[in-house]
Amino acid sequence: MNQKALQTLEFYKIIERLTDFAHSEPGKKLCRELVPSSDFHEIVQNQTETADAVSRVRMKGSLSFAGVSDVGDSLKRLEIGGSLSAHELLSISGLLTCAARAKNYGRHPENQEIPDDSLDGMFRALEPLTNVNQEITRCILSEEEIADDASPGLRHVRRQMKITADRVHTQLNSILNSSRTLLQDAVITMRDGRYCLPVKAEHKSQFPGMVHDQSSTGSTLFIEPMAIIKLNNELRELELQERKEIEMVPYVEPIRADFQILTKLDFIFAKGALSRSYKGSMPVFNQNGYIEIKDGRHPLLDPKTVVPINIWLGKDFDLLIVTGPNTGGKTVSLKTVGLFTLMGQAGLQIPAFEGSKLAVFDDVFADIGDEQSIEQSLSTFSGHMKNIVSILSQADSRSLCLFDELGAGTDPTEGAALAIAVLSFLHNMKCRTMATTHYSELKVFALTTPGVENACCEFNVETLRPTYRLLIGIPGKSNAFAISKKLGLPDYIIDDARARLESNDEAFEDLLANLEESRVTIEKERAEIAAYKEEIARLKKGLEKKEERLDERKEKLLKNANEEAQRILREAKETADQTIRNINRLASSTGVGKELEAERTRLRNKLDQVDKNLSLKNEKGPKKTISPKKIKIGDGVRVLSMNLNGTVSSLPNARGELYVQMGILRSLVNIKDLELLEEASITGPGMETPAGKKGGAGNRNATGAGKIKMSKSFSVSPEINLIGMTVDEATPVLEKYLDDAYLAHLPQVRVVHGRGTGALKAAVHRQLKKLKYVKEFRLGTFGEGDTGVTIVTFK
Repeated sequence: MNQKALQTLEFYKIIERLTDFAHSEPGKKLCRELVPSSDFHEIVQNQTETADAVSRVRMKGSLSFAGVSDVGDSLKRLEIGGSLSAHELLSISGLLTCAARAKNYGRHPENQEIPDDSLDGMFRALEPLTNVNQEITRCILSEEEIADDASPGLRHVRRQMKITADRVHTQLNSILNSSRTLLQDAVITMRDGRYCLPVKAEHKSQFPGMVHDQSSTGSTLFIEPMAIIKLNNELRELELQERKEIEMVPYVEPIRADFQILTKLDFIFAKGALSRSYKGSMPVFNQNGYIEIKDGRHPLLDPKTVVPINIWLGKDFDLLIVTGPNTGGKTVSLKTVGLFTLMGQAGLQIPAFEGSKLAVFDDVFADIGDEQSIEQSLSTFSGHMKNIVSILSQADSRSLCLFDELGAGTDPTEGAALAIAVLSFLHNMKCRTMATTHYSELKVFALTTPGVENACCEFNVETLRPTYRLLIGIPGKSNAFAISKKLGLPDYIIDDARARLESNDEAFEDLLANLEESRVTIEKERAEIAAYKEEIARLKKGLEKKEERLDERKEKLLKNANEEAQRILREAKETADQTIRNINRLASSTGVGKELEAERTRLRNKLDQVDKNLSLKNEKGPKKTISPKKIKIGDGVRVLSMNLNGTVSSLPNARGELYVQMGILRSLVNIKDLELLEEASITGPGMETPAGKKGGAGNRNATGAGKIKMSKSFSVSPEINLIGMTVDEATPVLEKYLDDAYLAHLPQVRVVHGRGTGALKAAVHRQLKKLKYVKEFRLGTFGEGDTGVTIVTFK
């Protein structure tokens, strides 16, 4: 990968951010050395490792690599028989401590079956050498102090050192006491690591020994007595032996392996931390040259203000020409594609939506920015052209080329011609190319050349601000006249400039304006259609839920009505049986018992037949098929699946479905489930009143079950009167009335409960709060009954 593209696309700024996330200096070194790869399998492996690090941090939290330091030199010294200092041993101890922490982090919980990822092998290969680490921390008290029992040899050496030091001090004290007149002071001192006595200069000849130093005045000489020179030599040898004992450490290869693994893990987790900082995702790589970036955000821009862009290249077209005004985001789009490619091939995740696709390129070339060079006497055009010549000599079908303002800096006609020639060459080479320009000639070239596509950065002429949205498939308009007019340039100057345009150029600009206007209109209509679809889906969902609630309520009502009817029937049977038994007992003496028994049997048979008819289980049998053409609104029919009679209230639709009114129930049924009746006998829950009683939800004695002959003008009363009832009496009556009114599609009803103590009103309101089909309720206003009534509105 050429270094100029890495510099131009600001890849090294990403590397600086990556380095900040590494904990150890060796890990930071790996980050600084990271470069994009062109090996497909290596890229996929690196991306997988980064993704697994992100996943582990998300599940377990971050892993610290503090304590990892480069111990390579120390290990080399050990291999050639050298020795280590206490500082080096402490560095190895820190490395082993980090290895133990990382190995524990890498273990999966025993109660969770988690498949292995790409990092499991590295975590398992770590050798914390716990025993060795414990010995080092036990023996080395600090960088200057080693414990006596660090090793058996060290213990022996230090014991000998103590014995020798005691002998030296005993000998010196004896000399000091016997030669006080020769000494300047009665003290024992150290010079060059040797024990000495301060002897007066004039008595030097009387004090045998080796002179090591003298005072500044020369009046005192520091002499090592001859009697202890041998003992001092022995002590020096023991100190060297002590140092050798201290600096021994085994297990070179496991420690080196731990260092290499921890360094790589620090590097991988730094890539994961970088991805989490800009909410990155793993791109899907291919070797077909296909790029598709979804909601890509340049990682060096402020994430709060950056506008995501969508770019695709390499499938239907391999050359993309981006046009639009300055500061509109063309260069950012160009750099985003290049930087994402470099980051992805370096194993870094990209700040884009999940599922973005990147291609593997052998090289990325970029001609972006000012190439002017004073030192080389190059103009801007010359600088760019020198760079373009270099790119053309190296680019092939496995390259990605990026050009910013191609052909700028010279005569527009010649510059446009050169730009088209360069792009045509790269297009014929099947090189993936993206270029920005202001030239209209390049827009026409993209419109007329297969495999080449236009794109533009959207610009709002009203606000004179770019939206930073990249629109592929639409050439950009310069908007020079519109912007100038907005900024106050007189109309006569603009008209004069427009007149100087060639007719073809003006027509082309008008075409672009029409295309842009059509695009904006289509986008608005598309947004409106999407909103309508969302609203329709919401309404459909609400309707389905409402129908489900209606079906549930209908089934409940039918079940309750059937149970109530069967209960009444049982009571009627028991009453009849008891009555007949009483008559038999009274008439036994008259001799008409047989006739009464026969009448009793006939009555029981009739009641049994009624019981059978009330059963909800429909006995299926042969029935006559109803022709959709013959059925009319108002015809009496029997709904076989419900075992109820009703009247047709709508004609069948294309699927053979129609509405049938069964008392207070109105249900959509199929014509195949119907049977024509001779008479419109309407049945349903709440449709029969006992003899001598007036039906209605306001009647306290209403049974709520049975059958009644209904006309099509039947309706539920819009008011119920609960005055005079107790709370226990009013609750079931109110509930049934509200069910009937809701199923009869009444939008609003009036519940009369009176003022009284307020207990009945409170009970009514509690009941209303429980019913899901009640939209709202309120106390009556003046003229409606004030606080003595409650107005209920249904959903």
